[in-house]
Amino acid sequence: MADTVRIGCGAGFQGDRLEPALVLAEHGKLDYLMLECLGERTVALAQLRKLHEPNHGYDSLLDRRMTGLLPLIKRNGVRVVTNMGAANPLAGAAAIVALAKTLGLKVRVAALTGDDVLDLLEPSQKVLETGESLSSVGSLFSANAYLGVEAMLPALESGADIILTGRVADPSLALAPLAHRFGWALDDQDRFARGTVVGHLLECAGQLTGGYFADPGKKDVAGMANLGFPFADVDADGNAQLSKVAGTGGTINRMTATEQLLYEVTDPFAYLTPDITADFSAVEIAETAPDTISVTGARGKPRPATLKVSVGYHAGYIGEGEISYGGENCVARAQLGGEIVAERLRGQFQELRVDILGLSSLHTRPMSGGDFSPYEVRLRVAGRSADREMAARIGEEVEALYTNGPAGGGGARKSTQEQIGIVSCLIARETVKPQVTVFET
Repeated sequence: MADTVRIGCGAGFQGDRLEPALVLAEHGKLDYLMLECLGERTVALAQLRKLHEPNHGYDSLLDRRMTGLLPLIKRNGVRVVTNMGAANPLAGAAAIVALAKTLGLKVRVAALTGDDVLDLLEPSQKVLETGESLSSVGSLFSANAYLGVEAMLPALESGADIILTGRVADPSLALAPLAHRFGWALDDQDRFARGTVVGHLLECAGQLTGGYFADPGKKDVAGMANLGFPFADVDADGNAQLSKVAGTGGTINRMTATEQLLYEVTDPFAYLTPDITADFSAVEIAETAPDTISVTGARGKPRPATLKVSVGYHAGYIGEGEISYGGENCVARAQLGGEIVAERLRGQFQELRVDILGLSSLHTRPMSGGDFSPYEVRLRVAGRSADREMAARIGEEVEALYTNGPAGGGGARKSTQEQIGIVSCLIARETVKPQVTVFET
């Protein structure tokens, strides 16, 4: 395609594989490589790390990803756009520059900050999920607004090799480079909508190339152990062709793209981002070659006046215990074990779950119909408490089933973990003040 920008996606979540990004940077002939590594819980957990270690709070895999990527992007002229700055883009940018020095490379990193809005929230603000006030959810420790293209453009205009952000909208990681390269105005609604579709399709990486699509015998996908990640060739109007590096596993077709297009979209007629209200209803996806699709047709409406904020709060502790039962009558023995623990803990926890993994942990009751008689199951009991020691009692009670019955339990484990909760609210766009800081060797 002539006069296009090629953007690849080398990560779809914080713990994604490292190799596909290296393949894209080496063989993808990219202009930009986006790494989408930040979810709602991910940024909240990063804020907790920053509270304990003020010089940390950026993505814990930043050093490993950049060790492999820095030589490749410098050699091949690829610019990286990523939200791996998490809760501390400034410290993350400094870490990249320090790494580049050890590798003997010159690098410029633009760090985008301003998404941390905890000090701007009011206790009376409404929680989107419940309609109650923020003061009702507990002790808050993080609040990050979803920034977009407008905040990211100065970072791209700095000429940085790496644009490192905190919380930005996932599709903006692709839309911002497009707006920068083609000079799209912020109110160019249809082009912004089409660019948002491209970003939304790319953002989960391997999901588009068949990873989340695969269902053996029903929707088979070849080469999944070497799943290739996607790239998009986008023209000045926002129309795109999406494919993957030749020889990598997986597949891209109309079905994989349609599933990803609908992923996490509450209203396809009005998908809200900081950049646009996107209407996906007229999007057309066509297969133009093996593992290649064209995507056209999105329409746009004005962007929202507010920004969404992801808020983290302390949610107490989860105590958990597991034990396995196998062989004849294993289900009945697991059920009895769960009843024993539930009776001993009755009235001590507001939330207590007793699940039999393999039978009723995902569904509230066993599957109906047919002869479903598992020969091994695992009992799991979990509950929440504001007190760590109280939460720990759950695992202790499950472990005690070893000798206190029922018969044949084994492989017990227990754990107690601090929990965070996530809710959302809105904040006036004009109150958020993004800032770009440039670091370089």
